[in-house]
Amino acid sequence: MAIPDMLAITMGLWVLLVLAVCWEAWRHKRIVEQIPVRVHVNGTRGKTSVTRLIAAGLRGGGKRVCAKTTGSAAAFTDPDGREFPLYRVAGANIIEQMRLLKRMAQLKPEIVVLECMALQPHYQSLTELKMVRSTLGVVTNARADHLDVMGPGPRDVALALAGSSPVNGALYTAERELIDVFEMACEDRNSTLHQVTADEVEAIHSDILSQFQYAEHAENVALALKVCAHLGVSREDALKGMIHLEPEAGAMRLLHVNYFERDIIFVNAFAANDPESTGRIWSELCEKEGADRRKIALVNCRADRPHRSMQIAEAIVQWPPADRYLVMGSGTSIFVRYAMKAGLDPNKVLVMEQADMVEVTETILEESNRHALVVGMANIHGGGEEVARFFNNRATMEEDL
Repeated sequence: MAIPDMLAITMGLWVLLVLAVCWEAWRHKRIVEQIPVRVHVNGTRGKTSVTRLIAAGLRGGGKRVCAKTTGSAAAFTDPDGREFPLYRVAGANIIEQMRLLKRMAQLKPEIVVLECMALQPHYQSLTELKMVRSTLGVVTNARADHLDVMGPGPRDVALALAGSSPVNGALYTAERELIDVFEMACEDRNSTLHQVTADEVEAIHSDILSQFQYAEHAENVALALKVCAHLGVSREDALKGMIHLEPEAGAMRLLHVNYFERDIIFVNAFAANDPESTGRIWSELCEKEGADRRKIALVNCRADRPHRSMQIAEAIVQWPPADRYLVMGSGTSIFVRYAMKAGLDPNKVLVMEQADMVEVTETILEESNRHALVVGMANIHGGGEEVARFFNNRATMEEDL
């Protein structure tokens, strides 16, 4: 074949590809426009909880809502509130948002609530501007997590999250320290910023939180209520819907386990993987449940999350001390190196690099003596989920935290 002919074929293929991309973009835009209100939820901590709370609150107000979460167990919720797990053959991919929006549009909802699943800053902006095109954005908070992707510092994280701000819409946030970043984003995209105040958080009293079927944070509830009010649902109706919400798969529960004459309290805090949230959980549990119990910190490392291991390692020496630090998963050497450098007692550390679930649980039992408090932290994937399931299946009693 002559070179001119080959060039002509190549150019023809490129033209077809460009036309196909343009067609797909136009088709998706038409699909998105069929959904009147689109809520895009982003943030460091609490995205899944806030997504579920908003959807439940809106259903409590009689709205026809679809929702999609990407937390410990990704799920799709239909307008009747039924939750279906999402199975990913090839792993998570942001194109999933387009497929789910198409599926949601077929159910003719008034409102869809989607949790942002992008980490890379340019993908967060791409997901918002080209896929979700939200009318209302939500940023729960901006904390020092995923610094290897969004860092190097907390302000860089806030800038990345601001990429999901809507155009000509409204942005709601419970963030306080880095609020100027979101003010700048809203000004740039001609959106209005609505910040949850300290008074609004304090208005979520303990008697309200005690009605939930699982442990929930006042800040998350306050943020979700503010969004529901914007969308025309009263506080009373929204709260009623939220309170009846079933716990998600990864919800944090306090499990009492009596196993081989060991009295163990196990808490799955693997999903609270930034040092601020993890440290607060550990400190509260040590104070409330740690008396007369051997305290065990179960740190699940991931080789592909080195910055998280470094952060937890440097912070853990500032928390109430554990009697034993069990370090499992992959890439454990990073955690150990930084923890030792920060001053952690090496005699309290036991490394279980790539240990399987049986070995980890047997070690926990050996270390527990008669009474123990065991808190899993750092990463749910890469072994944490299996250990949590082991204790969940053997729990004699569950409590909300």
